[in-house]
Amino acid sequence: MNKKYIQPRFINRELSWLDFNARVLQEAAHRNVPLLDRLRFIGIFSNNLDEFFQVRYATVQRIAQSEKTGKKIFGGESATELLKMITQKVIGQQKESTKILRGIEKELEKEQIYFVNENHVLDEHKVFLKEYFIQKVSPALMTIMISENQNQDFSDNQSFLAVKLSIESKEVSQNQFALIEIPKELDRFIVLPQLGEKQYVMFLDDLIRYHFHLIFNFNEFSSITSHMIKVTRDAELDMEGDVSKSYINKIVKSVRERILAEPVRLVYDIDIPLDTLNLVKDILGMDSTDSLIPGGRYHHRRDYMNFPNLKNTDLQYDKVDPVNIPGLSLEKSIIKAVDKKDFLLYTPYHSFSYLIKFLREAALDPEVTTIKITIYRLSKLSNVASALINAVKNGKKVLVQIELQARFDETNNIIYAEKMEASGVQLIFGIPGLKVHSKIGLIEKTVNGKKKRYGFISTGNFNEDTAKIYTDYTLLTSNQKILKEVNKVFNFLQVHYKLKKYKHLIVSPHYTNNSVVRLINKEIENHKAGLNSGIRLKLNAITNFKMIEKLYEASCEGVPIKMIVRGICCLIPGVKGMSENIEVISIVDKYLEHPRVYIFENNDSHKVYLSSADFMTRNIENRVEVAVPIYDTILQEEILDVFEITWNDNVKARRINGPEQNIFVKVKGNETRSQWKIHDYYYEKSNK
Repeated sequence: MNKKYIQPRFINRELSWLDFNARVLQEAAHRNVPLLDRLRFIGIFSNNLDEFFQVRYATVQRIAQSEKTGKKIFGGESATELLKMITQKVIGQQKESTKILRGIEKELEKEQIYFVNENHVLDEHKVFLKEYFIQKVSPALMTIMISENQNQDFSDNQSFLAVKLSIESKEVSQNQFALIEIPKELDRFIVLPQLGEKQYVMFLDDLIRYHFHLIFNFNEFSSITSHMIKVTRDAELDMEGDVSKSYINKIVKSVRERILAEPVRLVYDIDIPLDTLNLVKDILGMDSTDSLIPGGRYHHRRDYMNFPNLKNTDLQYDKVDPVNIPGLSLEKSIIKAVDKKDFLLYTPYHSFSYLIKFLREAALDPEVTTIKITIYRLSKLSNVASALINAVKNGKKVLVQIELQARFDETNNIIYAEKMEASGVQLIFGIPGLKVHSKIGLIEKTVNGKKKRYGFISTGNFNEDTAKIYTDYTLLTSNQKILKEVNKVFNFLQVHYKLKKYKHLIVSPHYTNNSVVRLINKEIENHKAGLNSGIRLKLNAITNFKMIEKLYEASCEGVPIKMIVRGICCLIPGVKGMSENIEVISIVDKYLEHPRVYIFENNDSHKVYLSSADFMTRNIENRVEVAVPIYDTILQEEILDVFEITWNDNVKARRINGPEQNIFVKVKGNETRSQWKIHDYYYEKSNK
């Protein structure tokens, strides 16, 4: 007798994330993406996968090793089953990425761009390669002879050449093994001298292989073979231990220890000899819960993110200049403009320089007394940090909440924390048990003895680098009621045992769940009363089961729900009797869609929020997050317009979590590529 099919209520979050990464891989395969950018999407896909194994796979593995099933956490699958499903899915995606990469390389050859390996070096390049190796590569190489009983450190997310050195003669037959670490500080891609119209690129790995005779010249080897391997380790920070150590010292120690944490994945060249592979596995102590991924000749494909531009400008996306914001000028006072009205900055369509100018002006203005800001991820060369240090030198009181546990950016944040602290900036390092993920800033002026506040609340990090490729909203405002509550958030960060109440802001971890539930309930009430209702959400991820169930409830009551979710989506749309009034799409394109927007119809009196919080348990319960209401009707209309442009995308929009998983939305009428259309929208606004 066949078992009755039971409709699941949720998609497993790890599998959903892999589905998102498949959408990234689609961009690498898509012919409407320029060739060099397709290579970079291969890099993004690989980088995403590395972080997934460092964080999520490692978490599932720890649960499996603890002998707990984890079925409640993972939505039905046991941790052990899930590990197998993940590995199987990743192997399939890796094969697909290799296939796509080969196709891109063939297309590049049509453009007279050639990849050269150690077996196909042209005579014209030999002198250049030898000099390059001797001058730049050889001094940076770490080459270690290994044996079965030798402890060997495989650094996290680092690529190695596993080298087998053979001696074959009548008298002796033996093998020796070595590891060569591919230096991270060197360019992975070496651009060789151009010959006519032909351009040549060589992997650093192949350059090393080409010069094995210079590296292993201490013996006469009959053969030298090498195959690439990469180890990924658990990236969870260990914050336990000596209470006497400073918070910074603990973070530094944990980041260092991460390099040699427990391995969770080994990616290896599928052609590697079995004896070499077994030796590596033995040294690492890999077990059945670790993921073994056969791959191609080249690993660490994240390096494709930094593939050289070469001279073929038509093989990459055109550089598009940011659009001016009407009423704001980088040559005039930002503070005076914001004093009169609210402004909305939407990077990268608008320049992040507006925010830098805001901070720079505050640093110089003699009437400014105080600057407060939360920092999650800074750029490596941060103008934000520079402006804050400048403010201190001009006698301003500067308070910075900096999150040192911003994963993979810990080191960078520590460097800037130490610089700012040395300059006199007052630092707050966090709240026990919580991450501070809010994106808020506050400027206080004293004019004629009266205090006046100016501020900004954002969906994205205050980071000049990511602002060029991440779409994010930032509200610039002098609304004193909102800014009074922003100041309350800073007070909470300083004295976190005192809870604050908010009339305007929605703040995690204490209020987000109840506030959003009330807003959803209002839409249900309006629908029952025959009033206009609806919910529109733009998120990076939705994983919180309680929030999903609430949206299911609204759907069952007839409330129409539109959702644009870039990444993980555990919600299943379009199921009769559960979610038939919910539609979900995902946009993956040139820019990374990063804003969180909550829109509630509220009987045509829209309630619109910009937030730093996704609908994930960590954002709702375990982080300090801030959502700000948009009261200015013109700005409301702008956000609604942009949402609808995005929703109507029929070029880069995919259906997700339904029978047509990751299938592109079919073209109806004229093509609408939302990121292109949004740029046109803002361009038209700037020229009115």
